[in-house]
Amino acid sequence: MSGSFALCGGRVFDGVGFLEGQALVVSNGRIEAIVAQADLSPSIERRDVAGSLLVPGFIDLQVNGGGGVLLNNQPDLDGIRTICSAHAAYGTTALLPTVITDTAEIRARAVEAGIAAYSQKVPGYLGLHLEGPHLSVARKGTHDPSLIRPLEQPDLSFLVEHAGRFGEALITLAPESVSPGDVTALVEAGYVVSLGHTNAKARDILPYVSAGASMATHLFNAMSQMENREPGLVGVALANGRLSCGLIADGFHVDPMVMQVALAAKKGPARIFLVTDAMSTIGTDEQGFLLNGREVFRRGGRLTLADGTLAGADIDMLSCVRFVHEHLGLSLADALNMASLYPAEAIGCATKGTLAVGMDADLLVLQEDLTLRATFIGGRCAYGEDFAKGVAA
Repeated sequence: MSGSFALCGGRVFDGVGFLEGQALVVSNGRIEAIVAQADLSPSIERRDVAGSLLVPGFIDLQVNGGGGVLLNNQPDLDGIRTICSAHAAYGTTALLPTVITDTAEIRARAVEAGIAAYSQKVPGYLGLHLEGPHLSVARKGTHDPSLIRPLEQPDLSFLVEHAGRFGEALITLAPESVSPGDVTALVEAGYVVSLGHTNAKARDILPYVSAGASMATHLFNAMSQMENREPGLVGVALANGRLSCGLIADGFHVDPMVMQVALAAKKGPARIFLVTDAMSTIGTDEQGFLLNGREVFRRGGRLTLADGTLAGADIDMLSCVRFVHEHLGLSLADALNMASLYPAEAIGCATKGTLAVGMDADLLVLQEDLTLRATFIGGRCAYGEDFAKGVAA
């Protein structure tokens, strides 16, 4: 077992239940075994995590920034490294840096940075989320309306040409700015298509689901709402078992009671999963930043433009997990899965999201009160204690 080690003494959450008295064996960046500590080889290095929880690392499919960097403002390899490192300190082991509506040049630079991050295997980098610019001005949110535009053939050609080169590919589109045929072409090229920033009615949304869209971006926010005679995207997303839904659980973007209703109503097998929609403030003391030339203010846990429009979120994934566990009453298992298994399923990543033999060794060591002791990405400590001192056999 050269290069292997075993994390011993903790409770293991494998994505199904909590396992007592088991050691988790890591080898070459993957999980090699989950076995009783008494059955470990005498020669293997043992690392003591007694009294802790071993849980799957968090997966965040919508991260605009962190560590003082906003991807739109620094669309390069160093920017991506900084964002990934900042979120590792809060338990995120895989994320999609997100570039929101901007110029074609900024999107192209972000894609080139993603290609570099993917080829260099930047720890924590999973792929890119392209959120816009092919959205609806009527549901623009914080996106600059002057930069929102329909998808045209050069855009489609660019996206298809670069598919598969920068890792997992997620794109948010609005039916107002694309055709169902565009969605099918993108899905066939390898993109996961998410519907969002749209004011479309249900009857106009359904053809896009049939065309291959499989997700809804930040449920309830910047989308047509569910009414008594018009389901909107909210209603379609909850009633359709093919659409996974990202949810910002900061208590500001969606009321906690509305979250509870949505979780109770969601038809499967697709799930509601957590996203942070985090901005550059995560891991910093900065009180504001510029987005598309407009000032964003950080106050009381919220990020807003001058007119009060929410501009992304000032929350990390571990805080989202705590929120749904403590304020919504979800079991710890369900809360953890919303940050790991469910986003892995939504993006189609088969090697992450659970702790099972053969999976990537992306895992967290948590205290019972859900404070973070360590983040491991591919079996390497990316944040906190590495427990390398070990324990006696």
